[in-house]
Amino acid sequence: MSVEQFESSPFEVQISFHVVMEKLEEIAASDVDYRSDYAKALLRHTEPYPELREGIADYSQLEKHRQLIKNLLADLFPTALTHNEIKAATIPFYNIVFNYTERFGKILQEAGSEFDMSIRNFNGHQFYVMCCCLILNYHYGYHFDFSRPFFYDIPDADGIIRHYRIMYNADFIDILPTDKAVDITEEDAKLLMDSFDNIELWKEKFPEKSWILKGFGIMSLFDATTESAISNLKSNLLKSEDFDEITKSNLETIFKSIYKIPDLRIGFTEINTEDNLFRIAPFEDVSSYILRDKSELNCNSVFCDESLEKIMGERSYFIISDVESFAQSDCGETKFAQHLLSQNIKSCILAPVMKNDRLIGIIELVCSRPGELNSINANKLSYILPFLTDSIDRYYSELQNQVDAIIQKEYTAIHHSVYWKFREEALRHINARQGESFAYKEIIFKEIYPLYGQIDVKGSSGARNQSTEKDLIRQLEKLLGLFRFIFKREPLPVVEQHIFELQSHEDKLKKQLKADSEAVIQNYIQDEVHPILQHFDSVDQDIHSRIHDYFASLDQKVKMVYDSRKDFDEAMSIINKHLAEVLDKKQAEAQQFYPHYYERFKTDGVEHNLYIGASIAPKHPYSPLYLQNLRLWQLQAMCEMENEYYKLRPALPYDLDVTSLILVFSTPISIRFRMDEKRFDVDGTYNARYEVVKKRIDKSNIKGTDKRITENGKITIVYSQKQEEAEYRRYIKFLQHKNMLGEVIEHFDVEDLQGVTGLKALRVSVIYDNENGRGRTYSYEELLKELESR
Repeated sequence: MSVEQFESSPFEVQISFHVVMEKLEEIAASDVDYRSDYAKALLRHTEPYPELREGIADYSQLEKHRQLIKNLLADLFPTALTHNEIKAATIPFYNIVFNYTERFGKILQEAGSEFDMSIRNFNGHQFYVMCCCLILNYHYGYHFDFSRPFFYDIPDADGIIRHYRIMYNADFIDILPTDKAVDITEEDAKLLMDSFDNIELWKEKFPEKSWILKGFGIMSLFDATTESAISNLKSNLLKSEDFDEITKSNLETIFKSIYKIPDLRIGFTEINTEDNLFRIAPFEDVSSYILRDKSELNCNSVFCDESLEKIMGERSYFIISDVESFAQSDCGETKFAQHLLSQNIKSCILAPVMKNDRLIGIIELVCSRPGELNSINANKLSYILPFLTDSIDRYYSELQNQVDAIIQKEYTAIHHSVYWKFREEALRHINARQGESFAYKEIIFKEIYPLYGQIDVKGSSGARNQSTEKDLIRQLEKLLGLFRFIFKREPLPVVEQHIFELQSHEDKLKKQLKADSEAVIQNYIQDEVHPILQHFDSVDQDIHSRIHDYFASLDQKVKMVYDSRKDFDEAMSIINKHLAEVLDKKQAEAQQFYPHYYERFKTDGVEHNLYIGASIAPKHPYSPLYLQNLRLWQLQAMCEMENEYYKLRPALPYDLDVTSLILVFSTPISIRFRMDEKRFDVDGTYNARYEVVKKRIDKSNIKGTDKRITENGKITIVYSQKQEEAEYRRYIKFLQHKNMLGEVIEHFDVEDLQGVTGLKALRVSVIYDNENGRGRTYSYEELLKELESR
């Protein structure tokens, strides 16, 4: 143990027993009773050692005079209390401890020789100032209040950190100035009072070793482990905005101190009462001993009805003090008990976490020894749970806010271009007089121009079917090989029957993939084939090895061969995510031209809607120029998205083509916010024509042919009016000049749609990998200048 805990001090310490010896001299002079004889005898024994009165600076002499010091302090350290009191002689704030009681000695012995006892959260700066305050109070008569709780954190024999509050008695200390001491004036005291952080000032007024601290103090420790651990828990929970910052090891350390159980473990399981599910909680590094390696389980599959009612109905603790005995009893929970034993849990407390009569989850305290957790010490949770409950509830509230924000951003966002309208309506509702009948106004934007575009994965349905067929055939081939091997070893009719059925499924699949083929084959394999394989798994080592290899080749989630489908799904996800990000980024730039409404959707590709008009941005003067500018921007954006896909395609796990389409609609429409669906939709029967065209146009053919109007590597522009064709030919000509579009412009009629006729289209190829045509967009004003110059 380090005696000089801090490098500098205003004190020169002299351990002296002069105050005790002066008291002994008074008793000896009284000549009253046996106490006088006792005092005379003690004083006679101390005469050869004047350092006991004058002061000991060499702390090694404390051991030399250990017995004599013990006799001198016998009245202060009664022998009858030595196994109960945690007490020692000391110098306050120093690591000088001697003449300690048996209980104190045992605590230090269990802590180990390498343990360095130091006061919690007490640094050299604080130490120096506290020493100076002692001088100000005891020598100068000031009342500088530096009192605060001081604690030692000391490990016991099991490694559990126990917390002891320190109480000092300084009645046996004198504080004396040396010739280096600086006389403190009233002005100095006032200055120091407001200068705690100025250590240089304190050292100026109280130079190092300028005062003598003569005597000794008495330190008594109070075991405040439970109270301190709960206080630490409260502090950690309050200072951590995120529950994940409170690590599992930190929580377990605190709970171990409270319960005095070295192998205590902490877990938490979330409860979804609506779906009757136990779930893994979204906390980092916090286990669930109820679920173990499962992400969720039905509550009824974990506990029997009686136990479940106790936890979820009565909201009571579920306590098993001896899991092994519990497993052997006729309690209906044998399965759960075995589940606990498999995790080396011999006793446990499961405590429901409640907030506002809402069941959030279950705190799990588990231990590898029986009897350690029981119905008696379960009551300690009543002191702890309120703090944990508030923090867990706060975490879930913040999590819900994040979920709502994501949903608002990604799924049902009110675009900032129209947010003002919704805000006006919300404020009108909030500011309505109490009791006033209030009806929400419909949010409608009239006389606006729509723009629609999509970049679609070509033949996605066929590709998806192809990937499904490939996976199913591969799995059937694996199973046929496996069953034929088993049949050689075990020539049973049932094995031969399955070979026949598997072969039949494979033949049908190779001829045609039907709508129900995937479901039929998957159900057959999982309900009939896999159970048979589990039976043969223990027949011999070779069969076991092959069956093991087969199951290892399956996707662990769906228990089927899922390689090709997984690649297809991943490719679709990458395409959608990447192109959506490109479009969102460019759309943020387009808003600078003129505020307009924007929404996009991820399907088998990326679709987007744009609406522009005076009613969307009434504070901005509107001109048809902005519509033309947005149309040009859209065409350029589609070119850049095609280029982005061109760069992305080689890295995709599944090769797919994309096609691009723009729908031109020059008649203004109205859109209405549908409260039931929380989205905008066209308003009125006439405007519905626009939606009909949007939904059907990409699957349309060129009139008089069986060829689609869209083609990979090209952008198709569908329109109905002659002036729209002229406008877009100008845009195409401009982008041809910029080397973004090819020279050939195809022109054709679109086949009639239900209720819609007379549509026409332009189609032009995209030029890929043209550095001059990517990375920026051109405004409508630039287009006009370019055309005028030509």
